[in-house]
Amino acid sequence: METGKIKVLVVDDSFLMRRIISDIINSDGSLEVVARAKDGRDALEKVASFSPDVVTLDINLPDINGIDVLQEIMKKKPTRVIMLSAYTRSGASATMRALELGAVDFIAKPSGEISLGLDKLKCEIIAKIKTAAKVDLNKYLDGFRAGDLTESKKSAPGVNKLVVIGASTGGPKAVLDIMRDIPVDIQASFLIVQHMPKGFTLTFAERIGWQSGIRAKEAEESDTLASGRVFVAPAGFHLVLEEHKEEVKIKLNQDPPVNFVRPSIDVTMLSAAQIFGNNVIGVILTGMGKDGFEGAKKIKENGGKVIVQDEATSVVWGMPGSVARAGLADAILPLTNISQELLKYIR
Repeated sequence: METGKIKVLVVDDSFLMRRIISDIINSDGSLEVVARAKDGRDALEKVASFSPDVVTLDINLPDINGIDVLQEIMKKKPTRVIMLSAYTRSGASATMRALELGAVDFIAKPSGEISLGLDKLKCEIIAKIKTAAKVDLNKYLDGFRAGDLTESKKSAPGVNKLVVIGASTGGPKAVLDIMRDIPVDIQASFLIVQHMPKGFTLTFAERIGWQSGIRAKEAEESDTLASGRVFVAPAGFHLVLEEHKEEVKIKLNQDPPVNFVRPSIDVTMLSAAQIFGNNVIGVILTGMGKDGFEGAKKIKENGGKVIVQDEATSVVWGMPGSVARAGLADAILPLTNISQELLKYIR
């Protein structure tokens, strides 16, 4: 019988975790846990039987790991999936892989596989499930493709253009798609601000470098900008720029969150526009809220360019939508067209 509620399947090998997650979900009147699964095979059977709107899927399962379960779901019965991952290096790597394979989002368990503190993330869990349920899965999955691996090449010195890319929900996959199409000898430096918990930005930077061939790293204090280099803002730190003689260096700080987040896209874009003026290109990708709006406004005021992802290919058209509605975008494009527009502005 249809209830009008968002139907959720909870997959975790721990009975305790299944119960905690289910209680959190069922505490919201618009959500309903329709089934629970204790392992990968059980999950695949229940996806087929219950046709949930959203699946919360633990990465570490005893029989079939979460990545393989995700691949099977996407192959046989595509469904909106949110991954649950531990704050570990291996957990972060697997999470990035899951987002590339079609997972809509992820939730980081605060204290390992058995996270008794998960109730502290109640609002995040409920919000992400509601957001995931609104995703047009057909449009979302249309953009997926395997990335070619390219051997990394040394970048050229000097920075002619600076590209600042900001993203939130749905962003990791979108950023990877864009960076795969950027030549390794590009005469531009890239700053990427992705809203992401601690422990994940290092792995995210490594995946960008591995899949694009461009030298990418998690930004560190006093890193020097250079063409053909990508710097990812580390979780928990705002990333700003500072002129130092003939160079521009990265400075990190833990000033209060802006737009409820740290790192903030606005903080980085405002700093970039101040130093690079009309040589900045801002890119606002999928995400909730309006982080990046003030930064995009400042980039436009200083003569730079602004590109936003269109609504059809965004998981959430919050951040890009706020910029587009204000008339600040030079281009509003589907994800697959953004890299070519970037190259046009850089060249």
